[in-house]
This record gives sequence, structure tokens and C-alpha cells, in this order.
Amino acid sequence: MPIVRILLLLLALTSAALTWPALAQDGARDLAAARDAAKAFKVYVDGVAKKGERPDLTRPEVATLLGHIFDLDALAALPPAQASDMGWLMDWTNAANATHKLFILYGAKPGLEPDLAALQRNMTEYGDQYAVAMSFMIRGMAREAVAGQLFWAELAPEQRTRIREEGFTGFRKNSAVYILTTVCAAIQGAGKPANARLVAAALRDTREVWASFLLPQDRARVIAELADLPKWAPDEMARADLATFTAALQAVN
Repeated sequence: MPIVRILLLLLALTSAALTWPALAQDGARDLAAARDAAKAFKVYVDGVAKKGERPDLTRPEVATLLGHIFDLDALAALPPAQASDMGWLMDWTNAANATHKLFILYGAKPGLEPDLAALQRNMTEYGDQYAVAMSFMIRGMAREAVAGQLFWAELAPEQRTRIREEGFTGFRKNSAVYILTTVCAAIQGAGKPANARLVAAALRDTREVWASFLLPQDRARVIAELADLPKWAPDEMARADLATFTAALQAVN
């Protein structure tokens, strides 16, 4: 896939916004830390922009903020997903989504046409942080998928309103777009093998969730898009993990 297509898909990724009603307070500590850090990071980016400078994501205090937002260890330490996770978990991933857009779209010119030069520059400079963000988002969204299915299963028939059904279906569709965009932007366009491996591993580890959660037509689309994987995924380990991910999707009847 050409780099222009990668960058255009990246725009689709950064525009994806998932919402869900607040249902529980579990995970409040991790959410509070992430939300406070996201606010502080925005203040930092806004301040840098006013000076006409570029964000330095390697500064210790800035890296600490991003560590709270994209806290993979905290996410991994959570107990098995429950239906009541949806509220706080969606708030956390929304904060993470908004944060990564701040640096991956930094300096992009407004307008109908995407600023490919800005996207390319940011992907090059902030590739390490972007890979961590995508690993977090894939794993966080997988947990949301499990919690969402549990929540839906607990609803009485009369509670399964059209609005709720459309929201749940939209989440499933958006997940497929997110996965495809992540593969193209974070793996094919990764500057470092380690970054490609980080994102591919997240897909590998959550493959069973996505195999059952994606809608049949979207699952087929993902499989088709990854069919020529050996031609464009540069890292052998990332290719192997993506092949494992694809095999799980293909195994669904």
C-alpha cells in the first residue's frame, strides 16, 4: 500500500470516536489518572503551539503524562471484563483517543484536504508514542467489546431499544475500521520493527475477541485486506502475529 493511503487511513483512525453511557465506577483510579494526565497534556501542547514550536514527547514530565494515559500495565492488571466496565472504560479510551490525535495531527492545516506532509512528519517523529497509543487502544477496545457483549446480553428484550442497537452495531463497525487503519498506519508505516511488533502483538493477543465481535462482512473485509500481508508488512515477527490474528478470524464459521 502506498504511503498516501496509509496516511489517509490514519485520518479515519483519528476521527473515530466511540461513546457509551456511564454504567459503573470500577477502574475509577486509573481513569482519573488518565483523564487528569490528558488534560495536562493538552495544556502542554496548546502552550507549545502558541510558541510556534513542536511538542517534545520525550521530555520526562511529558512522557509521564502519556504513561498515565496509555497505561498498558494498569489495563493488563484489571480483572476480567464485566458489563459494568463500559462507562469508565469508554471514558478512558476516549481520553486516550483524544490525546493521540493531539500529536499525530499536530500542525496539520485545516481544510477539506488532509495535510499529508504534517501526518508524515508526525508519524516519523512520534512513531514510538503512536505505537504505544495504538497498542493501548486495541487492547482497551477489546475489553470494551467483551464488556459490551455482556451488557447487551443482560438487557431485557424491551431494553434493547433501536438507539442502543444502533450504538452497539456502530461500535462493532468502527472496531473493524480501527483495526484496518492501525495495521496500515502503525505496522506498514512503522519506522522501527519494535513499533510494528508492539501493535501486531496487541492484535494477536486480542484475536479471539475480534473474531467473535466483528460483524461477518467486516470480518471478511479485514481478512481480505490482510491477504497480501507478506508483500507489505516489513517485519517478520509482526507478519507472524498478524497471520495468527487473521487465522483466528478465518476460523469463525
